[in-house]
Amino acid sequence: MKRTNTDSAPRKAQVINRIQIKFPSLSVNEGLARSAAAVFIAQLDPSVTELADIKCAVSEAVTNCIVHGYRDAPGIITMTVSLLEGRTVKIEIRDKGCGIADVRQARQPLFTTDAAGERSGMGFTVMESFTDSLRVSSKVGKGTTVTMLRRLSERGRI
Repeated sequence: MKRTNTDSAPRKAQVINRIQIKFPSLSVNEGLARSAAAVFIAQLDPSVTELADIKCAVSEAVTNCIVHGYRDAPGIITMTVSLLEGRTVKIEIRDKGCGIADVRQARQPLFTTDAAGERSGMGFTVMESFTDSLRVSSKVGKGTTVTMLRRLSERGRI
């Protein structure tokens, strides 16, 4: 059967600009990730609220890598920020740490593997509340990738 334009798969949004940074999984680098993402996204002229939301989501994702992904030894975190057509921001934060055995369970509010009780188990919930889309993929012993999408208001144009 011949495909027509009406039944074809949706077209992927085109990348307008992209950065990728790699940094050690040290807690001081959480601020670096937040700032780098914010400065790069600023070219789209987001609102103050949109930028604050994105910075918070990035902070949670990077903190998860530091605290949970590399809990036994430091490693490298890779953050890729892509500006897509349609004023959409895609942020991918990846570690090559211990991975998550049960992603569905880990995404439940208040779930934590922190035996000391210092963590609230709200990281994924916070990320989800500040983005339009959150995808988490993980393999035990291989690491975790968190992908977040956020469409910005039509306030400005690129």
